[in-house]
Amino acid sequence: MPIYEYGCYDCKKRVNVFFRTFSEAETKQAVCPRCGGTNIKRLVSKAAFVRSEESRLENLADPSNLAGLDEDDPKSMARWMRKMSGELGEDLGDEFNEVVDRLESGEDPESIEQSMPELGEGGMGAADDWYG
Repeated sequence: MPIYEYGCYDCKKRVNVFFRTFSEAETKQAVCPRCGGTNIKRLVSKAAFVRSEESRLENLADPSNLAGLDEDDPKSMARWMRKMSGELGEDLGDEFNEVVDRLESGEDPESIEQSMPELGEGGMGAADDWYG
């Protein structure tokens, strides 16, 4: 049963569309399962490779990952955060990306924290916006 990822221009979400057969996937119009829209674009799915939890933790704990990190420099913190999120291999969501973008522009971490009080509530989930 083939599963393809699509981006829906109507609801602006990344969705999975299931087809019963490969021939159905080639001939049938895909429909967004969230909003029912047909204004969708097939996306290239992310590829991943399997690493042990131990290997991932070793990479995160490697002291060389802290080289060049200046906790008083927002841009340095942003570079480190992007590198660490890459090690996790997961999309950490819109809030994470906004914080890192703002740090990269040189904004003070305290002002970011004050303007985004919801950051500590429930964590940061995977981003749905594929179009941005």
